[in-house]
Amino acid sequence: MDVLSKTTSYYKSERGEMLSFLPESSKKILDIGCGAGIFGSQLIANDREIWGIEPDSNSALLASEKLFKVLTGKIEDILSDLPDNYFDAIFFNDVLEHLIDPWNIIQKIKAKLTENGKLICSIPNVRYIRNLGHLLVDRDWEYEDKGIRDSTHLRFFTKKSIKKFVTSCGYEIITLKGINRTRSERLHIYYFLINLLTFFTNMDIIYLQYVVVAVKQK
Repeated sequence: MDVLSKTTSYYKSERGEMLSFLPESSKKILDIGCGAGIFGSQLIANDREIWGIEPDSNSALLASEKLFKVLTGKIEDILSDLPDNYFDAIFFNDVLEHLIDPWNIIQKIKAKLTENGKLICSIPNVRYIRNLGHLLVDRDWEYEDKGIRDSTHLRFFTKKSIKKFVTSCGYEIITLKGINRTRSERLHIYYFLINLLTFFTNMDIIYLQYVVVAVKQK
């Protein structure tokens, strides 16, 4: 991720919609791409130990004031420094699409999870209806500072490809759920018409992201 091109707000996202996917029993949690630690700080409770990894040094410094431990650098470079069989949950909140080889990363991160540890990822949906409109109506692919066409995205996923991606890396999917439905009434109308014409085979296009929760295959 080219951190120099991002605004400060990019690293201060609360991502409150991800909180419900964390099992209550989780005690040791790793937030990869933790930004300034805003999301991770919401996980702090009782004796929980919240770790973070963040490539942007300024944001990592802010996160270190909130979280138990923060490592500065790219996950590719830090992975070997993490303890094995340690984390009850590992979050990737809109991070995997920025990586050159996300397959390699989530395969290797398995060793850092406890036996029943959860991999929890939020991944942008390239089939999101607003993005489809940009492609089909505007006939364009214009990169932006954030969103589906974020200029730092290296990989693009659909609900179907997320499932194949995660299972091919040795995980069993527990949850695969769309989040952040469009709030546009106009797009809701288009969504209904598209699905009416296609026998409701395009239900996935209403969601900006998909969340996948997975465990290591036994």
